[in-house]
Amino acid sequence: MKNTFGSNVTVTIFGESHGPAIGCVIDGLTPGLQVDEEFIRHMLSRRRPSSPVDTPRREPDNYSILSGVFNGKTTGTPICIMIPNENTRSGDYLFGPARPSHADYTAHIKYNGFEDYRGGGHFSGRITAALVAAGGIITPALNRLGIYIGTHIFSCGGVQDASLGDKEKEIEENIKLLNNKVFPVLSDEAGEKMTAAISEAAKAHDSLGGIVKTAITGLPAGVGEPWFDSLESLLSHALYSIGAVKGVEFGKGFEAVSMRGSEFNDAFKKDGDRVVTVTNNNGGINGGISNGMPVMFNVSVKPTPSVSRPQKTVNFLTGEEEELVIQGRHDPAIVRRICPVIDSITAIVIADALVTGFGPQVLVKGKALWNTDL
Repeated sequence: MKNTFGSNVTVTIFGESHGPAIGCVIDGLTPGLQVDEEFIRHMLSRRRPSSPVDTPRREPDNYSILSGVFNGKTTGTPICIMIPNENTRSGDYLFGPARPSHADYTAHIKYNGFEDYRGGGHFSGRITAALVAAGGIITPALNRLGIYIGTHIFSCGGVQDASLGDKEKEIEENIKLLNNKVFPVLSDEAGEKMTAAISEAAKAHDSLGGIVKTAITGLPAGVGEPWFDSLESLLSHALYSIGAVKGVEFGKGFEAVSMRGSEFNDAFKKDGDRVVTVTNNNGGINGGISNGMPVMFNVSVKPTPSVSRPQKTVNFLTGEEEELVIQGRHDPAIVRRICPVIDSITAIVIADALVTGFGPQVLVKGKALWNTDL
C-alpha cells in the first residue's frame, strides 16, 4: 500500500479529506535550495476554490513546514508539509451506497471496510493540495535553471482556447501569463464561454470534463531513460495518479495515426549552437528522452463524478441495488483547479528525472552539469 512517487526525489502524500490534516513528505532534495513561501501560497491559491463554478468548500490551506527547511533554505533532510482541514461537513456522506465513478467500492474492497469514506477519504481531490505544496517547493528551483511549466484549459464545454504557440520563447511567455491567471486560459473570451458552459451544467445538476494542455520549456536534451523510465512513462505514471485523469497524449498523440511518417517526422536543423527540430509533433521526446524542444502533452479530465441527479448503485453493506442522489459540496468541473496540480506533479517528475540523470547537485548547478552542444 504505497503512497510514494519518485526514485531520487520522492514525494509521499498522507491524510484524508475530512481528517485533521493532509500533507506530504519530500525527500532527496539537495541542501541549500531557496524556499519561497509566498510562492507556495500563490500555488495553493491557484488551486483553491474561488469562483461561482467551484465547490463551495473553501479551505484556507494554512500550511506549515514541519521539517527540512531552516532559515529559508532546504537542509537536505526530509521536508514535511502539513495542511489542516478546517471546513469539513462529514454528515453529507453515507457509508454503503457506492457513488458511481468514485473509489467508494474499490476502496472498500482494498481496505477491507476500514477506509475513511468521508468526502472520499484518501481518494479525494482535496489531497492534491499536498501535491501543489510540494510543487511550490520544487518549481522555483526549476525556474532558476530556466525550466518553466504551465498548463491551460485547452477545451471545455465545446469551447477551445487559443494556442500556446510554436516557438519556445512564445510558449514560455504564455506559461508565465497562465501562472498568474485565476482561470487558466489564454483567451479571456474563451474563458467566459467555458465558465458559462460549466454554470449551465451546474444548473442542470450535472458536470463537465475537458482537455488541459501542458508545456515544459527550457528542459535540456538527455533527460529520461529508455524503456521503463522514459520521460513519457514517468510523466504518465504521475499524471494518472490524479483520479480525474483518463487520458494522456504527447505531441500530436492520437492525431498522429492520421498522418504519414514523412508528415509526422520532426526534421532536425541547427539554430546557432543548438540542435532543434523544425516541427514538434513528438512533443519534445524521442526514445523516451528529451530532445531539447518544449515537452508538450494533453491530459483528458473526466466530468466530476459527484452529480446531484438520481443514479443507480449498489449498497456494498446490504448487497442491495439502490437509487442514490449524491449530497455534499462539489465542483461542476475541475479543469480549472487541476491545472496547478498538473504543473506541480510535472515539476516533481522533472526534478526527479534531472537528479537521476545528472546527480543531486543539478537543482543547484544546473547547466554546469549538462552539455547538449555537438
